[in-house]
Amino acid sequence: LPVPFNGVFLRAQNPVYSSRRNLEAQNLKPVVPIKFHISSRTDSGVHALCNAAHLDIQRAPGKPAFRERELIRGLNHCLKPEPIRILSAYRVTSDFHARFSALSRTYIYRLLLGCAHWSEIPVFERDLCWAPLGGYLDVPAMQDAARFLLGTHDFSTFRSLNSETPFQSPIRTIVQAEIQPSSGFLAHHYESRGLEFWELKFRSKSFLYRQVRRMVGALVAVGQGKLTPHHIKELLEVKDARAFPPHAMAPPSGLFLKSVEYDEAGG
Repeated sequence: LPVPFNGVFLRAQNPVYSSRRNLEAQNLKPVVPIKFHISSRTDSGVHALCNAAHLDIQRAPGKPAFRERELIRGLNHCLKPEPIRILSAYRVTSDFHARFSALSRTYIYRLLLGCAHWSEIPVFERDLCWAPLGGYLDVPAMQDAARFLLGTHDFSTFRSLNSETPFQSPIRTIVQAEIQPSSGFLAHHYESRGLEFWELKFRSKSFLYRQVRRMVGALVAVGQGKLTPHHIKELLEVKDARAFPPHAMAPPSGLFLKSVEYDEAGG
């Protein structure tokens, strides 16, 4: 089901920003304005099963630090009307940063196979997966192609160009690239329709702009027979965003930020 968010932004009409202002008003009385830092930004239409952020809250001299449970309850009270919840809170060291201290980020992309038309997508899965036209895919070929993405490469071909491109290294290390069968929401109610759910999972310390969606799109093209597995290797070697097949990028609806991993000892 659609949710009233449009990627990750910090601005007045955003619920996360509003909750920060409400926290300040609810007797937190910080000495300086609360600083909020998110671990991972997401594009419009992309979902997050779990994201992370850190808050810097400086209280007046003599005031005790807030307990984790207080913060969780306070934040969730402010967020009650919104489809977002704070699951846990921890006190961290002063040099911790939600974005730069992350060891890795894991994304999953949900594919739905077996639909001849978009109207065949189960209503509870709409905007939560991608159902490529043409029915089923050659998954073994996609799995072979995904192996070329593992390791450290120049992913210039697999990023979209934006204002940050000139200042950002295209070198990234993919430590996990898997394609596995999955299940759909209430899938047992429509087993007779022969639909298949698959998850593509990618893990890296960081990703380039739209890198995951481009990797998924290229792998789906392999599954459709438009590309061969070896073409993925060739696209990596070209190192040119303009060489990416036109209109092959996967839509945002099937992409989920699954988790952000940290060193427990460092937190």
